[in-house]
Amino acid sequence: MARTLSFDPAKLREKQTLTIAPIPVNQYQSDFKKELKLYGKDRLIRAYYDMLLIRKFETMLDTIKKEGVYQGISYNHKGPAHLSAGQESAAVGQAMVLDPEDQIFGSHRSHGEILAKSLSAIHKMEDAELLSIMQSFMDGQTYRVVEKHFPAESVRELAEHFVLYGALAEIYAKKTGFNAGLGGSMHTFFKPFGSMPNNAIVGGSCTIAVGAALFKKINRKKGIVIANIGDGSLARGPVYEGLVLSSMDQYKTLWEENPGYPPFLLNCFDNLYAMGGQPIGETMGYQVAARVGAGINERSMHTERVDGFNPLAVADATARKKAILLKGEGPAFLDTLTYRYSGHSPSDAMTYRTKEELEAFRNQDPIVSYGNYLIENKLVSQADLDAFDAKLEEKMRKTLEITVDPVLSPMVDEAFIESVMFSNGSVEKLDSAEPILLQKLEENPRVQQIAKRSRYAYDESGKELPSARQYQYRDAVFEAMAHRFAIDPTMVAYGEDHRDWGGAFACYRGLTELLPPSRFFNSPISESAIVGSGVGYAMAGGRAVVELMYCDFLGCAGDEVFNQMPKWQAMSAGVLKMPLVLRVSVGNKYGAQHSQEWTSMVASVPGLKAMYPATPYDVKGMLNYALRGTDPVVFFESQKLYGIGEMFVKEGVPEGYYEIPEGEPAVKRVGKDITLIALGPALYTATKAADELAKRGVEAEVIDLRWINPLKYEILVESVKKTGRCVLVTDSSERGSYLHTVASNLGRLAFEALDAPPIVVGSKNWITPPAEMEEYYFAQASTILDAIHEQILPLDGYQPKHNYTDGEFARTSKKGV
Repeated sequence: MARTLSFDPAKLREKQTLTIAPIPVNQYQSDFKKELKLYGKDRLIRAYYDMLLIRKFETMLDTIKKEGVYQGISYNHKGPAHLSAGQESAAVGQAMVLDPEDQIFGSHRSHGEILAKSLSAIHKMEDAELLSIMQSFMDGQTYRVVEKHFPAESVRELAEHFVLYGALAEIYAKKTGFNAGLGGSMHTFFKPFGSMPNNAIVGGSCTIAVGAALFKKINRKKGIVIANIGDGSLARGPVYEGLVLSSMDQYKTLWEENPGYPPFLLNCFDNLYAMGGQPIGETMGYQVAARVGAGINERSMHTERVDGFNPLAVADATARKKAILLKGEGPAFLDTLTYRYSGHSPSDAMTYRTKEELEAFRNQDPIVSYGNYLIENKLVSQADLDAFDAKLEEKMRKTLEITVDPVLSPMVDEAFIESVMFSNGSVEKLDSAEPILLQKLEENPRVQQIAKRSRYAYDESGKELPSARQYQYRDAVFEAMAHRFAIDPTMVAYGEDHRDWGGAFACYRGLTELLPPSRFFNSPISESAIVGSGVGYAMAGGRAVVELMYCDFLGCAGDEVFNQMPKWQAMSAGVLKMPLVLRVSVGNKYGAQHSQEWTSMVASVPGLKAMYPATPYDVKGMLNYALRGTDPVVFFESQKLYGIGEMFVKEGVPEGYYEIPEGEPAVKRVGKDITLIALGPALYTATKAADELAKRGVEAEVIDLRWINPLKYEILVESVKKTGRCVLVTDSSERGSYLHTVASNLGRLAFEALDAPPIVVGSKNWITPPAEMEEYYFAQASTILDAIHEQILPLDGYQPKHNYTDGEFARTSKKGV
């Protein structure tokens, strides 16, 4: 990319003063005649109905949570209830101008947004489509209850009951909820109506929504995407990273085949409080949240503050921003002023605000104000509004009655939760369109270069070929990626320094010539946005491959890797799929902050598949497998290995397509005296140790674990039962290593066959030292022999170089090193 965009130093050094695009504040002027013409009588009245419905729904939730009874119906709601009473006008106003294909992502306080968006979609869809959605969703289990127990005069009224019941059943952890009760209050959503996942992590929806907008942009799908967050979220790094990714200049400077920005709108429901902290005057310095947009791009993100107490002001602003986004001229930011009457949660005593402040805002209640607007303009009478009130009171009573009935609305069982942890799909392509390529695969220079290389590392005489003549680990990564790019039109890959450079370690060299910028591009140095947008892209319907340049950067994207990637398939009860591969390059030579192997962190998180291939044969077959799947995969690669050839499979790495069976370790060398199990580059350390043991008459069986999760133990147990001895070798720090889990399981599964407990030989429990000292840190062949000699099998005449006695373990453990 640097070769495409150049700088003029003289121009850069000229004196100038930056001007900031103006940010309007509360500019909407109500004009009833225009509003009536624009929306029509029915929609103006329905806005009031929708607002009141949301208020009634949350009043029911609040009453049950605090008192345990509502209209004579008792229930013990054990879960959370973060309410938005007072904000209904903002949610309904936004939804008024959105179409079903427009998507909103929300927060832990999004009941109102879910209901508003769904109710809006119902009135913009035909009866046949509504029935099809309800009858097919989750095999019709929600619909069957609604059809039987909720009388309705029309399909739309039936759909309204469906939304109320599905949402409440989800909040109350019922099988008939929108996500079978596995998402609960903070994660409820209904994708067919454009209500996308709501996030319990503050600001967590921003990067995900940007990814969903990228999916629409790249795959030319209809609609816009909105991330609804609170004002407290504006302090979070991932929100800023998401805004940066959404506003990259390259969308207009380099995406020539598909120019324009992703259709992304960040909407802040600015209720003046985070939890109890006040962004204005206390925890932030912007005074007006809209000011944040000025720091993102030269257009100030088309930002404005809108009076969220008036649903028509919000509708107007949202419609104008939507028009901008659909032209490809976004992103946009709305600071929607509102207020919540309730505390952060029902247990919040609200000691941080005065009764006078609360009363002042109650005196400007948006539902009352909008009802007066309708009466003043003779659209309704007070009797009409009272009738709405009575009708909705009964709807809430009926919805609660059916939802809390354990027979009509049961919970799922344990087996169901297990069944939705992974989707285990295998899909060649996620869209029927033809993939966009800039050239045929056979014309690609990297493909032609690889064709000249030997796919086995040794010649006929057993001598290792020069590195330049070997088909290398990085070539295997490229081949798997290029293969899937040529099949799946939705597949994209991005991260730091991808395009032109080909990735920091040259795995992607050749993809720049093969793919347009919209399918393969450089991201900002924003790890949270890289992974979070990948999550959004995948859940929206595409396949994404994103990369962290160093394993150490997992910490920068911790929430996205550990809270977002692994959980949405299960929290959605299988409604969502997550065809996302996160390539993680494990460093060495670069010291303490660029050379850590954190496989154990990933292994400890349910919902992630994780792989760590150590050979070209395995990396191609395992990446092929990952790129056809529908589950989130963390794909570890060692920088020690990118330049190696295939040393184990004598037939070499196949030119064609193949996959490695999921979870199966590979026996790399057969032996009978001891089993050496390795993960990642430790395979080569274990192989060297096996060579040394062979000189002493000890035949070691070497097994490459390859997989972290899932993992099949049969091959491991069979080997350990044969040899009676086992050492597990890893480059990660020994303490807390995932291999301790494997060792513990082998100790149980092969207990009677073991002559000694399995032991783990890993790196020291230190910082990773500079390259000159790495021999001190990483496991070596000699340390494996030392551990065997001291702990398992004394070796005749062997003099240990390192102390692996129990006493030394006690000493280092006591010191924490």
